[in-house]
Amino acid sequence: MTAEPRADRSESFGEALLGTVLDRAHELPPHLVGPLVADMMERLGGRRPQILLQDYGQLLLVPLPGEGLTDGDPQVIDDSAAGRCFLGALPVELPEGDGVRVHLPLLDGGDQVGVMAVTLDRVDDDDRRMLRRLSALVADLLVTKHGYSDLFFRTRRREPMSVAAEIQWALLPPLAMIMPRVALAGVLEPAYDVAGDSFDYALNGDVLHLAMIDAMGHGLGAATMATVAIGAYRYARRLSTGLTEIYAFMDDAVAKQFGADHFVTAQMMRLDTTTGHLQWVNAGHPAPILVRDHRVTRRLVGPTTLPVGLGGAEPEVCALGLERGDRVLCFTDGLIEEHAAGAEQFGEEQLIDWVNGLERTGRGVRAVARALSHTLKRARGGQTTDDATLLLVEWRG
Repeated sequence: MTAEPRADRSESFGEALLGTVLDRAHELPPHLVGPLVADMMERLGGRRPQILLQDYGQLLLVPLPGEGLTDGDPQVIDDSAAGRCFLGALPVELPEGDGVRVHLPLLDGGDQVGVMAVTLDRVDDDDRRMLRRLSALVADLLVTKHGYSDLFFRTRRREPMSVAAEIQWALLPPLAMIMPRVALAGVLEPAYDVAGDSFDYALNGDVLHLAMIDAMGHGLGAATMATVAIGAYRYARRLSTGLTEIYAFMDDAVAKQFGADHFVTAQMMRLDTTTGHLQWVNAGHPAPILVRDHRVTRRLVGPTTLPVGLGGAEPEVCALGLERGDRVLCFTDGLIEEHAAGAEQFGEEQLIDWVNGLERTGRGVRAVARALSHTLKRARGGQTTDDATLLLVEWRG
């Protein structure tokens, strides 16, 4: 019997390029991620490589320092080719005098890490394929290495951050998740001084679990209370308990740690991503808003119980069947109770008007959440007296 000829397993140029990254990734120190990328771009014939990271305020893309990487001023997300790449999560090619400047999104699970940019003499489909795969590897490297170093945190930080905000940012999951059946995006303001607001989520099999909280007070006390509340939520969620049991765990943890005069408003949800069946419990939190066909159709008002920490009655579980493309906006009271200078509170009606205007643009959840938060920030003159957090969830079906 004649043996089948073995397939050619010799290393091609593309495999050698990607293989170099994979072979070195395991023991690569964080500060050498940039130089490795610069080396890969040079082997591709590229010039002026850059890695641009989103700042905490989600306004700028900031160049990562590193040997071989091009420095420069931060680029405004709303007014640059790199920003268009970032917001659309798609490559952007810009003809220049000495070639083509290519911008590629650095995506990890839908979370937008930043943008990679390089200039080539010309760009063909082979270049695009190679750059797309390299950018995916670079995104994974940035995500896995950031826990070992302060380099990426320092790059993203454009102004001093409070200790309370430091705690809250360390507590957060990625700000966005884009999956085939479900997508979500969240924004926290003020980015450098947030204290009591937080959110958390997990996609376990076909079920998306999420929570949004608002701890009373400001500063370190609120951040500490939020940490306990989110920790209790994760503990109960990972036991595969129901929403009412999760509330009981959180209520008990906050009460035991802080006493009867402290509390955290909370909202916990479960979404079956195969059917669109949404369940939630509300513990003194503002009611979420349902967006259908790019327009706010209703507030998800239902029975509430006391905020966690106050020993409220067992919450009633509310339910709703979502339709494909529906979005649910969760937010803290700082989003609607803030005042513009010399004016009344924003209120839910004004929030709904802004949501309707942004939804008509047909943009994805990341772009809409970011635009909504920045619209509110501009309306209050860039200042805020309370945390203002939002989380936008889309059931894609």
